Amino acid sequence: MSLGLAITLIVVALLAGAALGFFIARQYMMKYLKDNPPINEQMLRMMMTQMGRKPSEKQVKQMMAQMNRMQK
Repeated sequence: MSLGLAITLIVVALLAGAALGFFIARQYMMKYLKDNPPINEQMLRMMMTQMGRKPSEKQVKQMMAQMNRMQK
């Protein structure tokens, strides 16, 4: 009986640890991406220039606003 209880506690502890680890990692990544967005205005200008377009400030602001809306 005590062996069954020990195995059950080990399984429950592993499942709880995995769930807790998942949520902590998820929260950390969400905070990291909020603090360090993958694309900023300078990168956006560079990409548009490489595609052969001369971006105006209005276009860059519109693209950044659209990307921010999509993130939320």
